[in-house]
Amino acid sequence: MKIIGRCQGLSRRERFLRVFAYKEVDRLPDVEFGYWAETLRRWHGEGLPKWVASDYDADRYFGFENWFWNEVPYIIPFKGYSVEVLWEDDRRRILRDWLGVVKLEFKEGGGESIPTFIEYPVKDRETWEEYKERFNLEALQYPGWEENVDRWRERDYELGIHAGGFFGWARDIMGLKNLCNAVVREPELVRDMFEFRTRMILKALEKPVRELQLDFAHWWEDMAWNGGPLISPRHFRELMVPYYRKVSEYLRDHGVKLNIVDCDGNIDLLIPLWLEAGINCFFPCEVRAGSDPVKLRQKHGREALFMGGVDKRALVEGPKAIEREVERLKTLIEEGGFIPHVDHRVPADVPFSHYLYYLRVKRRSIGLPG
Repeated sequence: MKIIGRCQGLSRRERFLRVFAYKEVDRLPDVEFGYWAETLRRWHGEGLPKWVASDYDADRYFGFENWFWNEVPYIIPFKGYSVEVLWEDDRRRILRDWLGVVKLEFKEGGGESIPTFIEYPVKDRETWEEYKERFNLEALQYPGWEENVDRWRERDYELGIHAGGFFGWARDIMGLKNLCNAVVREPELVRDMFEFRTRMILKALEKPVRELQLDFAHWWEDMAWNGGPLISPRHFRELMVPYYRKVSEYLRDHGVKLNIVDCDGNIDLLIPLWLEAGINCFFPCEVRAGSDPVKLRQKHGREALFMGGVDKRALVEGPKAIEREVERLKTLIEEGGFIPHVDHRVPADVPFSHYLYYLRVKRRSIGLPG
């Protein structure tokens, strides 16, 4: 059955949910992942208006329906570190940021260059005990709640909430090497961190899921590279699955069945574990890294839902490659449980004309006029 049919009169929200339920829609949602800043700067010289300077601006300019702008915001109060410059010269500086991470960064580049991380605040059990005292789980804030809650209840668009994540969060305060060592050598420390993180997430979700009918939860991990996950599947099952399940079951009990995880790299070995844990939608599906959604659907079945999967290299190559790439995804588009978009941020070696051609081809494939 082709899910793109004569189903008419759908709201944006209905269309989003029906696609992931393999139900007929008039067309698929039109979304894209985003752009590197240098990409937009290049396109300014190729016809893109200069006011388009961010992903949000681009969504408005191109007319996308990006779901990730539609999340109920919350703030977990955290007693941050004083931002302090520890050393600097004309080009570089070493500073301690708000999270307590010490890093070397270049002064030029508008914050786009990747810093060199020198020291993290969480190193062991003692520093973790000190760090978690900085969070105040009893004083959560929901910015804009009173102004927006009636609109959220009466909406015709999809609305979700950020459910956090575990590995990515721990890596940000512990560092990748330290975290991977702790997974093997100090699993009880990692369990305690993830247990605390679970309490944090559940506390933040409590008010929104009780008072609103939410459509999805969004998770962020980035815990894989081209060769596979950054920790073994065994450690993932032992240390992460139980905590995912606590949150996903709580969400399901409140009607939230769509759990979307953002993870770059080759996620093939993690998909069955995420499914076991209640996480069922995966993006951006980086094809070059080995996460081709066509192959992943064949292997993991219809329970696995996907977004992304358009190989960015085709946009670099040009029109014929773009046509082949979209045609390659045709079966998945027609089957459902999938929304196509570029498989990460659009890189700066993609000409603006190629991107516009890609949008025309993709839009025709999802039931929109090209």
